[in-house]
Amino acid sequence: MSIDTLEDLYIEQLKDLHSANSQAYKVTKDMAAAATDEDLVAALNAGAEGIQRGIDELTSICARHHERPAGEHCKGMEGLVDEARAHAIDESFGEDATRDAMIITQYQRLVHYAIAGYGCLVAFADRLELAEDVAALKTCLDASYEGDRTMTELATSGINADAVA
Repeated sequence: MSIDTLEDLYIEQLKDLHSANSQAYKVTKDMAAAATDEDLVAALNAGAEGIQRGIDELTSICARHHERPAGEHCKGMEGLVDEARAHAIDESFGEDATRDAMIITQYQRLVHYAIAGYGCLVAFADRLELAEDVAALKTCLDASYEGDRTMTELATSGINADAVA
C-alpha cells in the first residue's frame, strides 16, 4: 500500500498502534505476574485492561473505515517488548523491589509509545474532521497518560525507596 494522503497515513497508524497494543498487552500481563508489590500488580492489571480497551477501540475505528486492523506488525513495540522481557522478567534480581522498579521502567516505556501513537492519531483524526474518532482516541490517550502518572506515583511513593534498601 502506498501512503499518499493523510487518510492513508491515519489508517496505517491505526493498524500499527493496534499491533503495538496487542504486543504490549501480553507483556504487561507477564509483568503483572512477575511483580511483587500488590499496588503495582493492581496497576499493571488495570493497565492491561486499559490496553485491551484501546485495542477494542482501534478495532472499532478501523471497522468504521472499512479496514481490518490486522496486517501491520509494529517493530518499534516489538523491540520494547523484547527489552521488557529481558530486563524485567528474565533478569535475576536480588531484591523484589528492584525488580518492581525495573517493571515500572519498562511499563512506562511501553506507555510512552502508546502516548506518542495516540497523540498523532488524535491530530490526524482532527485534521480529517473525524469527530467520533477524535473523541475515542482522546479517551485512549488520556487513559495512557493516567497509566503513566500512576506508575510514577508508585515509583516515587515507595517502590524506588524500597529498592535502595
